[in-house]
Amino acid sequence: MLRLNNIVRNTLFLVFGVFFISCGTQEFSKNQLLEFDGKYPDESATDVEIVFSDSGRVSFEISAPLLNKYNSDRSYMDCPQGIKIVSYDAGGQQEAILTSEYAISEENPQRMEARTHVVITNVKNGDTLKTEKIIWDKANKRIYSDVEVRQIRSDGTVNIGDGFDADERFTKYTVRNPRGEIIADDL
Repeated sequence: MLRLNNIVRNTLFLVFGVFFISCGTQEFSKNQLLEFDGKYPDESATDVEIVFSDSGRVSFEISAPLLNKYNSDRSYMDCPQGIKIVSYDAGGQQEAILTSEYAISEENPQRMEARTHVVITNVKNGDTLKTEKIIWDKANKRIYSDVEVRQIRSDGTVNIGDGFDADERFTKYTVRNPRGEIIADDL
């Protein structure tokens, strides 16, 4: 019996020894870590879906594959793998959809910036705006951009402008300095 206990003890010692030796130090590349500009997030969540409502009615839905929150003097959240925002009218119908490959939202001032392949579609009239950067000023309920935008209307008209101004639901907007093509029927 004593010999059996020694065999079990030696076997366990050998197994755990091999296990700990094989676990060695593993180095992670910078891409494997959750890091933004040298900072690590205080909180992170994956497959995030946030619903904003007013008086029991859904007004916005936000979804993102990854959401990081950074707490500091300048607290902010970012979505380094993209974001999708859907706005709804009072009747619960979709009004507009915004997608981008990156977004950052600052708590103070209340603003969100979406960057890289930003697409805003007005679901009701079919118009689409494409740009590389937009800013959503939440306090003033306004969306705007100071970089080139491409407006594609539901009738096929394409305008290029030097930016745009819109309400936060993207139901009313103007393109700055529009220029472009108009698709006309055969003459």
